[in-house]
Amino acid sequence: MPDLPPDHTRRRLIATIGASGAGLLAGCDRVNASPTMRSFLSLGEDASYRAHRLIGGKALATEFDASQVSPLFRPNGATMPQSPQYQRHLASGFAKWRLRVDGLVRRTLDLSLDAIRSLPQRTQITRHDCVEGWSAIGQWTGPQLSHLLRAAQLSDQARYIVFYCADEEGGRPYYESIDLNDAYHPQTILAHRLNGRPLPVMNGAPVRLRVERQLGYKHAKFVMRIEARARLDDLFGGKGGMWEDRSGYQWYAGI
Repeated sequence: MPDLPPDHTRRRLIATIGASGAGLLAGCDRVNASPTMRSFLSLGEDASYRAHRLIGGKALATEFDASQVSPLFRPNGATMPQSPQYQRHLASGFAKWRLRVDGLVRRTLDLSLDAIRSLPQRTQITRHDCVEGWSAIGQWTGPQLSHLLRAAQLSDQARYIVFYCADEEGGRPYYESIDLNDAYHPQTILAHRLNGRPLPVMNGAPVRLRVERQLGYKHAKFVMRIEARARLDDLFGGKGGMWEDRSGYQWYAGI
């Protein structure tokens, strides 16, 4: 595994401290929900967010060579959604699966997996960093999220993009969200292939979010619906994500 670039100090610190984490998380296997960890993450959130926005929000995450791809991209969190709907899609090879894009848009989309595959594709080799303290490098392929958002024609009121997933917690779907800056970032893609093969179920099939400049728990798996919204405080627990609601995790997990 290559050394961390010098500008990723926060990533290195989080990985070191997070190695003692506990609890399950759809983006990361285990995460420390203690007040100490939450306080640590809180210290870096505002500074990281301001720094990323100060440089325009388009700086790229490090990309790697094919020779550096991890032999196994470790599965994490939920690895098999149990909802009847997902199980039916899985049994049919996702033939009737559709990704809905709606909310504050002028044109609602319902995209099949074939339609997603037919869009312009981006392939990138990046490192996934989990607060638990492990990392893995994988090659991801899929359309840039920006292609879908432009096709849906966001309204002027849209400020956030929310991802609803097939796995559930407490009777509601796992969800995550990002702002438009990250949504239109060139490395933010909806990946349907991992290391040159169709995305495995354990890694989020048929489609997962890759938002490469944020920590692993932001990379929503099993994405079923994408919604454009003006605000997050009126959605579920109001913090913009399941673990943000549930355990006080920071909404912006920039690295």
